[in-house]
Amino acid sequence: MILEIVSPEATLVHTDVDIISVPGINGEFQMLNNHAPIVSLLVNGLVKFKGENITIEEEFEKKFTNNKGEYTLPIKSGTIEMKENKVIILAD
Repeated sequence: MILEIVSPEATLVHTDVDIISVPGINGEFQMLNNHAPIVSLLVNGLVKFKGENITIEEEFEKKFTNNKGEYTLPIKSGTIEMKENKVIILAD
């Protein structure tokens, strides 16, 4: 599935991933390929994702932590939409 993370400054990442975990308002939840469509608010926490060929623009690499192939990005709040194997996260 495609993951796109957009902040007020720029699109931080646009890449193919296998799994995504986000801090939802009712707790952390994960999405895999072919997940049902969803729209949710996000709270302070970590966006986590894994995949085979993750690509992050060099200028934004320092915003992410890579621990054994799991990338994390701290956010303060945001919104997520999952539809047709594309996840868009608008994050602060």
